[in-house]
Amino acid sequence: MEDPYAVLGVPKTATAAEIRKAYRRLAKQWHPDANPDKPEAEARFKSVSAAYALLSDEEQRARYDRGEIDASGAEHAPPGGAGAGGWRDWAERPQGARYRSRGFGMEDADPAELDPEDFEELLARAFGGAARRGGPRRGADLQLSLRVSFLDAVRGAVRQVTLPDGRRLSVTIPKGAEEGTVLRLPGQGMPGRGEGAPPGDALAILEIEPHPFFRREGQDILLDLPVTLKEAVLGARVEVPTIEGPVTMTIPPHSGEGTRLRLRGRGIGGGHQIAVLHVVLPAGPEPALEEFLRNWTPEDRGDPRAGMRAP
Repeated sequence: MEDPYAVLGVPKTATAAEIRKAYRRLAKQWHPDANPDKPEAEARFKSVSAAYALLSDEEQRARYDRGEIDASGAEHAPPGGAGAGGWRDWAERPQGARYRSRGFGMEDADPAELDPEDFEELLARAFGGAARRGGPRRGADLQLSLRVSFLDAVRGAVRQVTLPDGRRLSVTIPKGAEEGTVLRLPGQGMPGRGEGAPPGDALAILEIEPHPFFRREGQDILLDLPVTLKEAVLGARVEVPTIEGPVTMTIPPHSGEGTRLRLRGRGIGGGHQIAVLHVVLPAGPEPALEEFLRNWTPEDRGDPRAGMRAP
């Protein structure tokens, strides 16, 4: 198998955040849903997911870096093996050198600094036996990106996620889910190691697409609502979209630019929808309006730019 660092295009010194960023970019690029009928894309997606599954697990990454396991997570055989004089060669090395393990992740260990359990594991492996801590081990968790629409996140939905082995599973997105929400799929991760070892879980991490006109602030939904000059000055009843469908809202007379109107209970989990008014002037000539304004003397003669004068 390919080196997982090479698969993700990151150096061995990469931080967990850099590895996660590289995975998300590549998973989005090679996801089967974005590349229908392209077997090479599916194979690449599986390779990227497997590489991330190994490197996102701190323990597995450390074992891979020490050479204890390969890119698939399988253990390497110790140098010299259990027979063929492997233990004898180790024991007959010069004093000091024989107390250093090779291939067990303890290359530079001083025997005085070894944890008792580490030393017991070293001896057990050298004699071909099972280490005291080497029994069945739960499989690693598998992290996946799940990109969903804004409305699916706020209203809740059931969507499909594709695992590296090609399986597609249904995922329930709870109502009001936020960016980065982790949805756990029990038992769908990497297989366990050893007889009877349980598999890990699959963790679907939500990435929420922006909406053309809705945005979220806590439990509230904000909407920039265009209104005409006539509607703003005289008031009107207008249809307004909400996350659950259109409703009719009253615009009070004399509503200025930026006026915020609340639709109670139209947000998330008891939140509200806030309509922020934006006055739109006519796109073309309006002779009657222009004539009216030439002869109009406003009662409020305040200067709207008074606070902007330079000192």
